[in-house]
Amino acid sequence: MKASGRDQFMALLRDAVEGGTLEKLTLGKPSGKDPTLVNLFVRPVALRSGPRLAFVWRHATRDITKNHASGEAIGLLESLIGTEFLDAHLFTKEKSAQLETGPGISRIRILAAGRAAAVPSGNDRTKNRPIDPRAPWLRALGVTDQHGRPLAAMTDKFRQIERFAEILGHLLKESRLPAGRRLSVFDMGCGKGYLTFAASELLGDRADVCGVEARADLVEFCGRTAAEQGLSGRLSFRVGSIADTDVGAADVLIALHACDTATDDALAKGISAGAALIVVAPCCQKEIRPQIVPPPVLSAALRHGIFEERQAEFVTDALRAQLLEWSGYRSRVFEFVSTEHTAKNTMITAVKAGPGGDASVARGTREFAAFYGIRHQSLATRLGFALE
Repeated sequence: MKASGRDQFMALLRDAVEGGTLEKLTLGKPSGKDPTLVNLFVRPVALRSGPRLAFVWRHATRDITKNHASGEAIGLLESLIGTEFLDAHLFTKEKSAQLETGPGISRIRILAAGRAAAVPSGNDRTKNRPIDPRAPWLRALGVTDQHGRPLAAMTDKFRQIERFAEILGHLLKESRLPAGRRLSVFDMGCGKGYLTFAASELLGDRADVCGVEARADLVEFCGRTAAEQGLSGRLSFRVGSIADTDVGAADVLIALHACDTATDDALAKGISAGAALIVVAPCCQKEIRPQIVPPPVLSAALRHGIFEERQAEFVTDALRAQLLEWSGYRSRVFEFVSTEHTAKNTMITAVKAGPGGDASVARGTREFAAFYGIRHQSLATRLGFALE
């Protein structure tokens, strides 16, 4: 009898731990009772007491780290994989593997051969890197050590920060930003402020950057850190929701991983402000899925839940891109970072190009919505755009 995908994955994991080839393990899609739990990162560490596996439990507002001996760690992972966490990504010196589990699902996939690329250390810094890995704020936020090397549990976050800064740098050059005054930049739903600090460093004294976050404890932490780093003159944080925050005449509006229609709130805020640049990374698109009426040619395929979910994400973000075009923006949709680092990897960017209101764009948007039976969508409603 062929071993299940989970059994194959666990065998690979045990071999990697026992053979010393494990580089990292990421567990995602938590299904337990703790709604604040986001994911779990596992990496080998060398302690005075001997080699251990560091478990970093990442919650919405805090990280908890615990170290375990290899035997204890494997036993704990046996109880977590496929039960408390439905997805797992394994990276070793020889191979990478992904496990997907769920009701009736236990599927393993070999992703790549060879060692995962290492993040360069501070000594490898080149002139064209958008963010200096030795920047003090990175260390203050717990991303890097004093030498500019990413901490074990923060390698993926560091790559995300660098990738964001790279993209934002290109977009700023492409955008029609006003000259002769400081720019106004808002990061909506900024969380722990990683990318807010990155935007501030990238723009320097050219801009006043404000991070908006609903959780007061994170706002207090980010504000205190900005003050300690001497950034108060150009970087600030405030408590608030995306929908209720007045962004004035913002020049740049950013909203990464705003859940469901909060992304539409952010897009509407940016459009209303006449922002020269809008950057969003959608998350948890739920509004469209119940509305979809599959075209006959797709009805058989979309009876599968996973295809229906992916189609709903596609339709949601495609509508957003079209509505941005109708509003006078040049929009692009692309992969932000690899799914190896985060599943929330779609980015929509919009650069102001003209007055908007193009009739042909409006007609195409309505035809697209009608094809899938979509009668209402939050951004369309906020823009006063009738889909029917």
